[in-house]
Amino acid sequence: MVGEGRFLESLQLNQMERSFREWADDSHRRDVRLARRRILLIFLLIRYTGAKLNEVLALDLVRDIDGRKSVVTFRAASGDKKSGSRAVHISEALCREIGAALADEDFRKTLRNMLTIDPAFVRRKFYERTLACGFEKKLGGPEMIRKARAVEMMQCNMPLPVVQMILGHSTPNPTSTYVSFSPDDIQQVTRMFMEKESARKTSARNSFFGKIRTIQKGDIQALVELITLGGLRITTFITNDSLQRLGLKTGKLIAAEVKAPWVLLQKGGSKKGCSADNMFRGIVEKITRGRLNTEYLVRIADGTEFCAIVTSESSRRLALAEGDEAWVLFNSYSVILLAE
Repeated sequence: MVGEGRFLESLQLNQMERSFREWADDSHRRDVRLARRRILLIFLLIRYTGAKLNEVLALDLVRDIDGRKSVVTFRAASGDKKSGSRAVHISEALCREIGAALADEDFRKTLRNMLTIDPAFVRRKFYERTLACGFEKKLGGPEMIRKARAVEMMQCNMPLPVVQMILGHSTPNPTSTYVSFSPDDIQQVTRMFMEKESARKTSARNSFFGKIRTIQKGDIQALVELITLGGLRITTFITNDSLQRLGLKTGKLIAAEVKAPWVLLQKGGSKKGCSADNMFRGIVEKITRGRLNTEYLVRIADGTEFCAIVTSESSRRLALAEGDEAWVLFNSYSVILLAE
């Protein structure tokens, strides 16, 4: 979907955002700050919705942004039969920031509710910020920020069909699991993802969004099985008190996390004897070796990416190389459930 080539990573996108924010405030002239604030909003909307530049420039910020639902509606251009209107969730924090800008009477008068501006001028400002951050100029254009956002969402295990829907692709490739989720389910999962991403209250690398399939309640704990949008079946044990406190029931949408140090790896394509409750076969895509620890990124068949961190001594015993088949393993007690 995103093609070949390099893209800015999440930390680099965040660095670009800080650069834009500092630049927007770095002037004694109010009219200059207002003009720069408009460019900042354009960057933020592309950064967090993955929209095209022309879609963002066509927005009416009053009509097309629903502050109550934190939704941006991108409307199809007149005569454009390939793409229709679509609603994309943004974080409540970004929605509040846009609302605060519109509450500024001078900004609102300057803007006239629209982001109408020369696209070439916007690109120049994007390139300026890119170079100011020390990145290659070509990586910071609006189109590349859009593609980097798509990569970022997929690296956070947002299924490809959902990413395609968010970006407005006219021919998404749904899987059998994906289509079992209603449009409202997909929108809710997207909103959960955006809010979780905005809050950044967790250090867990492996995050999943899915629906509770079964609950088996015992005397002290309950076994919960959920199915993700990508089709993974993940089991976890939680206490009955947590089950009640989180309000969990069959069919409820929920987020699950597994910290990278809790993920185990086994080399080879054949399943070996192991007591782990959750086992998935994949391909090692990237290995980052450190003095004390080694990080592995393993992608399984549905596209989900797992991150595992092991000691460098364990890494030597594993003898895994990029491109090798490997099993991703983690126990049910390693899975943390996060309800809204």
